[in-house]
Amino acid sequence: MVKVEDIQQYGKEQFETVVASATTLQNGIQAIASAYGDYTKKSFEDTKSMVEKLSGVKSLDKAIEVQTEFAKSAYETFVAESQKIAGLYTDLAKQTFKPFEGLVSKFTPAATH
Repeated sequence: MVKVEDIQQYGKEQFETVVASATTLQNGIQAIASAYGDYTKKSFEDTKSMVEKLSGVKSLDKAIEVQTEFAKSAYETFVAESQKIAGLYTDLAKQTFKPFEGLVSKFTPAATH
């Protein structure tokens, strides 16, 4: 027989799980937005620096060298930041659904042999 206390406890646990998940989601989204902002700022600063260097060159060879260095650096930064942001998304997904693992395991019947 199901007791009222059990139903109340289940409701409380479910509510706490949802609150924990929402808090984790909010913090994760803030971290991701911050990472995008940092990347955008760095990209802008790197581009500005390259334009300044490019405006000071006096030969085509030097201009090509500056552009090549910039392209290489921009690509490396893009790859590194993309991996960092992908990791943040992965961590967010894991942490957001982690509180629900306990509820799922609580109501999943144990395998008997």
